[in-house]
Amino acid sequence: MTLSVVMYKSLGISNTAIAFYTSWLNLPWVIKPLWSPLVDLIRTKRWWIVSLQAVLGAALALIALTVPAPIFFRSTLAGFWLLAFSSATHDIAADGFYLLALPPHQQAAFVGVRSTFYQLAMIAGGGVLVFLAGSWTEAFGDPRRAWLGVFVLLAVFLVLAAIYHGLVLPRPAGDRPGARSAGLAADYLQVFAAFFRKQDLGTILAFLLCYRLAQAQLVKLVIPFLLDSRAAGGLGLSLREEGILYGTIGIAALVAGGLAGGYAISRQGLRRMRWPMIISMYLPATAFVALALTQPSNLALVGGALVVEQFGYGFGFTAYMVYMMLVSEGEYRTAHYAICTGFMALGMMLPGLPAGWIQDHLGYVKFFLWVCLATLPAFVATARIKVDPGYGRRT
Repeated sequence: MTLSVVMYKSLGISNTAIAFYTSWLNLPWVIKPLWSPLVDLIRTKRWWIVSLQAVLGAALALIALTVPAPIFFRSTLAGFWLLAFSSATHDIAADGFYLLALPPHQQAAFVGVRSTFYQLAMIAGGGVLVFLAGSWTEAFGDPRRAWLGVFVLLAVFLVLAAIYHGLVLPRPAGDRPGARSAGLAADYLQVFAAFFRKQDLGTILAFLLCYRLAQAQLVKLVIPFLLDSRAAGGLGLSLREEGILYGTIGIAALVAGGLAGGYAISRQGLRRMRWPMIISMYLPATAFVALALTQPSNLALVGGALVVEQFGYGFGFTAYMVYMMLVSEGEYRTAHYAICTGFMALGMMLPGLPAGWIQDHLGYVKFFLWVCLATLPAFVATARIKVDPGYGRRT
């Protein structure tokens, strides 16, 4: 998702097309609940994890091979679609593996640690590899050749990861296919029925869909804003500068925010921390309004604003992850967590689809003001959720 935006921007694709087509890549995460019960009922989570890492490697290789093609946009999108479906299914298995291994209070406490390793991958992908693509573009004079090299590296890494995990990944006692009491089809429907019978379902869905309504629009245009020329309202950063400031330093701040959020919930509980977290998530977003108005050339100032915004986002997003764990408690935890993440992805996809079109018509300053206004539904949804006072707090 991150590299597709950067790559297409560097290869001359418009903001409208980038936001629209890359937002559709969220679709596999939206609909993954449709097959999440099958991951629960067929084979072990470990088997799914190892097998799908090999498929991910193949999808990355396909993208590498099609970057130099004359119709590269459509060809690489096909590779990203295969990558998205494989990754979404891998997500189901990996989430289930996590939920099987730890009791609830440790799940909440280790959310920050889990998020850290996810964000380290984001630093590697959105920072190191973007910097590498920029360096190779300058060296080769051909951005397509540079991106081919980047995706070859990723493909090799994922294949090696599949081999490594096939050898060393633990085998929890609880990691086994679910029991089938009335046949696969009946069990499949029972998983969904159990979720949609949850108490206060409307409030749950409103929170899952609205919490990141503003962030879903912001994240699609941050990289184009940083890379666009000053004449177009952007900051005119190079790929290397963007890779360092946003893809590395910014993501490091996101990691720190996630760790701080996990620690805070483990000490105070989700109910007490939900308001500080949503405020910390969205108040720093006003930094982009200031950046668009002033268009500073001082990289330290730009980096500082990105650090504040990303730390706040990492801290605030922890509440969302812990709430999904709360909603998923009970039977079919893996499938119900996947259903929650499906609604999370829908909450990212739908606002992201028109984000580029909105920005193209409003300009960056008014677009970032619109993002600030779009935070209001998240505050309303947060006020309505019900959380046990002790949930998430370490006992």
